[in-house]
Amino acid sequence: MKYYIIAGEASGDLHGSNLIRALRAEDPQAQVRCWGGDRMEQAGGTLVRHYKDMSFMGFLEVLAHLPDIFRNLSFCKADIEAFKPDALIFIDFSGFNLRIASWARKKGVRTHYYIAPQVWASREGRVARMKRDLDAIYAILPFELPFYKRHGVPVHFVGHPLIDAMQGLPEPEPKAFRARHGLDPDKPIIALLPGSRKQEIRKILEVMLQVIPEYPGYQFAIAGAPNLGEAEYAPYLEGTGVTLLMDWTYPLLQHATAALVTSGTATLETALLDVPQVVCYKGNWLSYQIARRLIRLKYISLVNLIMDREVVRELIQDDLRPGTLKAELDRILSPEGRSAQQEAYAELKTRLGGPGASRKAASLIVDFSSRA
Repeated sequence: MKYYIIAGEASGDLHGSNLIRALRAEDPQAQVRCWGGDRMEQAGGTLVRHYKDMSFMGFLEVLAHLPDIFRNLSFCKADIEAFKPDALIFIDFSGFNLRIASWARKKGVRTHYYIAPQVWASREGRVARMKRDLDAIYAILPFELPFYKRHGVPVHFVGHPLIDAMQGLPEPEPKAFRARHGLDPDKPIIALLPGSRKQEIRKILEVMLQVIPEYPGYQFAIAGAPNLGEAEYAPYLEGTGVTLLMDWTYPLLQHATAALVTSGTATLETALLDVPQVVCYKGNWLSYQIARRLIRLKYISLVNLIMDREVVRELIQDDLRPGTLKAELDRILSPEGRSAQQEAYAELKTRLGGPGASRKAASLIVDFSSRA
């Protein structure tokens, strides 16, 4: 059968690649055409558009790129019609994907959403559109199952795909890792994860770097996002002594004592690797003001949302400044602070369900498509 997958960010590329492998295991004759990244292409998908050309963050940034977005929408529709998939699969990237879903429903294309939009956070009115336009949702967060069921949306809980992504990691080798990247063999590492978008680097990394002089006994290393080049980080790093590791996020976290993490999927990745963290977020002022009026959640990090309590401290917008960041970093470097977070992480893993999210989703999609 034919499968068309649309992902628009680095995390979607990771989960899309695992889904492609699972689809091909369930359906050895699978033909996969996709929007995503290098990982999805390496997994066997025919790459149509790279997420690097599609990822825009914030209301103002989206507005500035509207012509590009409309061109991509038109091209995507034409490409789907030409390919004639048995299943159209969306991965996150809601602004784009929900528009394609609405169009696809009218064309009679079977639609599936894996890693669905966070409509439980804001704009709950979109649920009615999703119920109308989607054949099934494959939920990855435990609280999504009752939410979608309450709205009458066809939904299956498959567990979180990050669990699978983490299982294949090699055992840490501290000496070899440090030698390879020119890191001090004796100093503990604090990882900096400043995000995967240019706007996040500009707003957040500068604040993170300002606390470095307060920690002479530690060394700092940045997890460079694979969709950004070293040149994006260079203006901030001169004279800091910070090591930049491009596309080495998981190994860096495996060797880190603590982490400063931009809100997003990275907060959950950090928790699954048992690294104490402080969550950071700072965006465009106007975009933030609009967002805070739309989003009704108590927390912004997935860790706190899943646990429904503050496990990790969130420093948002004006709260993200060197003084508050140092105070929270001091707390998670203390034995008590580390222990409290790591105990909560153990409960978090239980709530997320077991491994096999990609396999479960693929099996359901293949079964549905074969009966359609």
